[in-house]
Amino acid sequence: MSNCLLKTFVGDSILQLTINRPEKRNAISYEVMNELDEAIDLAKEDKDVKMLLIRGSGEQAFCSGGDLSEFHALETEKAAFGMLSKMGQVLYKLATFPKPTIAYINGTAIGGGCEIATACDIRIAKKGVKMGFVQGHQAITTGWGCGTILTEKLTPANAMSLLWSGSIILPEEAIKLGFISEVIEEDEQVLSILEKYTDKQSEVLQAYKNMLVRKWEQTNLRERMMEEIKVCAKLWEKEEHLLAVKQFRERKK
Repeated sequence: MSNCLLKTFVGDSILQLTINRPEKRNAISYEVMNELDEAIDLAKEDKDVKMLLIRGSGEQAFCSGGDLSEFHALETEKAAFGMLSKMGQVLYKLATFPKPTIAYINGTAIGGGCEIATACDIRIAKKGVKMGFVQGHQAITTGWGCGTILTEKLTPANAMSLLWSGSIILPEEAIKLGFISEVIEEDEQVLSILEKYTDKQSEVLQAYKNMLVRKWEQTNLRERMMEEIKVCAKLWEKEEHLLAVKQFRERKK
C-alpha cells in the first residue's frame, strides 16, 4: 500500500492529509495525485469529517510543486496537458469541497505547492517558511489552474504581483497580501486555531462554504481553470521551458 499520502484524524473531526515524500520535498507525482483524488472523494462522503487539513511531511517542505524527475519527459503540449489537467481536476475538487479546507504551510511552498495552498479555504503558515509562485522563472504559468483561484481570493493587484514577480516571500508579507491568515511558531497551535471552526455544527460550516461554491459554479470556475491550464500546456513544449527544466535537473545532480 502506498504511503505517499498519510491520512490521520486530528482532534475529533479534522482529517489531516500529509503529503509524504520528504526525500522529494513533498513534490507531487502521479501517485500523489491519485491518492489525493481518492482521499477527497472519501472525505466528502464521510460524516465524521468536518474539515480537511493539508500539510507536508517533515519540517522542510509543504510541497515543492510537480516532481520534475517524473514529469521532465513530458515535452509536448498534449502530454503536458494530460498531467496538468489531471491535477487541475483534483484541485478543483479541493477548492469546491463542501467542507472547510485548511492548508498548513509547515515548510517551503513553491510553484504547485502554492497552488495546492490556494485551493484551500484558509492558509496558515509556520514562522519563517518561504513561499512563491515561481513558475514564471521556468517560462510557464501556473499549470494546475490555481492562478485563476488566486484572483478570486486576493485583490487583483496582489494576485498579479505574486504571479508576475515569481517572488519568494515570507509569511509576514503573505499576510499583508491576504494570502496567509495566520502565522504560528509550533505545529500544535494549528489545532487550537481550527477549534474555533470545528465547534460549529457541520451544517453551518457547509452552508457557508456552499455560498462560495455556488458562486464559482455560476461563474464557470472549472472552465476558467481549464483555459489557464491550456495556456501552461502550450508554454510547456516551448524551448525556453524545456531548457529551464534541463538546467534545473542538472543543478540537482
